Order: sequence, then structure tokens, then C-alpha cells
Amino acid sequence: MVDRVIATPATLDLIATLKERHGPALMFHQSGGCCDNSAANCYLPTDLTIGPYDVHLGNIGDVPFYISASQYEYWKHTQLIIDVIDGSGGTFSLEGNTGKAFHTRSRLFTDAEWAELQAAGLV
Repeated sequence: MVDRVIATPATLDLIATLKERHGPALMFHQSGGCCDNSAANCYLPTDLTIGPYDVHLGNIGDVPFYISASQYEYWKHTQLIIDVIDGSGGTFSLEGNTGKAFHTRSRLFTDAEWAELQAAGLV
């Protein structure tokens, strides 16, 4: 089955760095708003409460990835590709002081992939 969220090698490297600094218990959340923008943010589990309207898309680097329901409705037809760019995202995310920032890219699911996700009850 196609993954709804994947990570680039640069993302997996940055996740490994964050695990070394902060421990293995991390989580990602992507929401939409002015303060936390609509980028993927990495948190310690104690920094953010996952609510009943957050959707678990999968794991990247053995770290759970959640998205707010409103963002999910916007992105559900796409596979999220979490990448890393140079610079500061200006967010509350744990990578903020590394000179790197997580960046969300996407691609539309193919018709076959979308049908597979629908059949599995994942959309």
C-alpha cells in the first residue's frame, strides 16, 4: 500500500539528529495557521496534545506524523513528502536552531493508489 507521508534522506538524517538531542520520543504535526504555519513541525510528545480531529498519516523515521483535520481535507489526495531546506522556518519546531527547516512537498496520488487507499478505508 502507498504511504500517505514519506521522508527524504535529508529528513531522516535530521530526525536522527533530533533524536540524539532530544531522545527517541518525537512526533510531527502539520496544521494550518499563522503562528505555526502549514509546515511539518517536530515536537516532543509533551509539547503538543493530539486531538480527536487530528489524523495519523503514518510514521517517518519511526516518528508518528499527524495532520489537522482541516489540513487533511486539503491534502488528502496527495502523498506528503517531508523534506529539509536550509534556513530557519521560524516555527516552534525542534529543528529551529539547526539551520535547517522541515518543508512539505506533495504529489497527487495516482488513480490506482487512491482506489487502494479508499478500499482500505484510509480516506
